Amino acid sequence: MLAGTAGCSTIDYYAQAVRGQFAVQSAARPIDELLADPATPEALRERLRRAREIRAFAARELGLPDNASYTTYADLGRPAVVWNVFATPALSLELKTWCYPLFGCAGYRGYFDKADADRLAAELRAQGWDVNVAPVPAYSTLGWFADPLLNTFINAQDGELARMVFHELAHQVVYVNDDTVFNESFATTVERVGVARWLAARHDEVLSRGYAEIERRRRDFLALLLKYRERLQRIYAEPAPKEVLLERKHETFAALQAEYRRLRDGPWGGFRGYDRYFAQDLNNAHLAAIGAYYDLVPAFEALLARDGSLPAFYADVRRLARLDKPERDQALGAVLSGETSR
Repeated sequence: MLAGTAGCSTIDYYAQAVRGQFAVQSAARPIDELLADPATPEALRERLRRAREIRAFAARELGLPDNASYTTYADLGRPAVVWNVFATPALSLELKTWCYPLFGCAGYRGYFDKADADRLAAELRAQGWDVNVAPVPAYSTLGWFADPLLNTFINAQDGELARMVFHELAHQVVYVNDDTVFNESFATTVERVGVARWLAARHDEVLSRGYAEIERRRRDFLALLLKYRERLQRIYAEPAPKEVLLERKHETFAALQAEYRRLRDGPWGGFRGYDRYFAQDLNNAHLAAIGAYYDLVPAFEALLARDGSLPAFYADVRRLARLDKPERDQALGAVLSGETSR
């Protein structure tokens, strides 16, 4: 009975994924067609022009795939393209994983309909998991389809738009089955160097200062979450009764909320752009999800600095991708510690 239920659940999941991807592709129209259409709003027209410039820069200056991705645009009529469900045990920061044919295993499950994501989240919570349902503005099909620009991110500040395009295209350069942290940290590294180079080429001081402020707050936000993730890891490693650990967990998340408010009202000068995130009932799954995108970034940045160019960096990352995970992690650790052998 359980096996049959799991099988039906898996079939339903793949069916919604196929329907959702088909809907995204069906809604896409070529940028050139939209620019030539008199009915296209001028504001959208300007964003599409800027996205086209960013797309050309990605291929020309960053060596990212020069294909049909981000040469079309789709308005999905919703605030996110998918919603990812992350889950961890109540006293652990290890993400639950789901496995898929062709793409391997990942520490999340994505749904095109938020109601589907919320249903899975409710089931997991009932089983005792900590759960995070995260809206996702963009994702990569790894070159299987021509990924379109979407209404979910087209109106982002120019630097943010470039960041997302560079990040998603990086997944088409290298993708390793069963290693979410490797994949996301690599793409984050590419987005960072890519935006820095794109801004330098723009020679726009106002744009550069605006993005620097966004990036400063983002790094403060990440540092805050990673600080409390490390604190929780130490707590969960203690040989204490479950009730004690749960109480210390509750106290730690309360301290995180209080420190965020001090950061917001102090160094950030009252900037409230992260209030929605902190309005959630934060738990282990929120902090574990953050780690998936950033844990290996320092090692990748060190590798890029050592290699000295993006082509050499991509070649080294592809070499690492062919290794088994323990060897891959060891090699990245050696780079981070300053060892220079390849």
